Amino acid sequence: MNRARWVKLIVLVLAVIIPNFLKAQNIISLKRDSLHATRAEDIFFELYGPGLTISANYDTRFSQKRDGLGMRIGIGYDGSNNSGVTMLPVQVNYLLGKNNNYFEIGIGLTLLSGNDDGLDFNNKGTSGLTVGTMTFGYRYQPITGFTFRASINPLFNNANFVPYAGVSFGYTFRKP
Repeated sequence: MNRARWVKLIVLVLAVIIPNFLKAQNIISLKRDSLHATRAEDIFFELYGPGLTISANYDTRFSQKRDGLGMRIGIGYDGSNNSGVTMLPVQVNYLLGKNNNYFEIGIGLTLLSGNDDGLDFNNKGTSGLTVGTMTFGYRYQPITGFTFRASINPLFNNANFVPYAGVSFGYTFRKP
């Protein structure tokens, strides 16, 4: 084969291969973008944090994104020190970040019902007590799979401000 035929053959092969390669890249990119464009939903167990002792929680975003504005709600219980307190943490939160790593900020309330004189909120017992909560922390949240959080969670009411922290472990899933 002479040189001109080789050049024509190479150009023809490249003309067939390059568009197919680019099409495959677009499909991969669209799949990746569609995964990141699905709303994140988590279930997790938290030690301390807005649930005060131990709580089971659900977290979701309000839009079809992995980050942005969302909320969490949970239920917790503390039966230590002859107490029996049920806690209901509710927060609005915001996630900033990408690639499974997020900074989380949030604000909300934890409603307490029961009796525990051990909480430092100038309150005899906790029946009907509402505590303000904030969250400032790190969240590892893949598209699906194991989720981890570590956060600073100040607690407050009209009488006190208590520094607090929490850690949680859970699972992120997405709806089809």
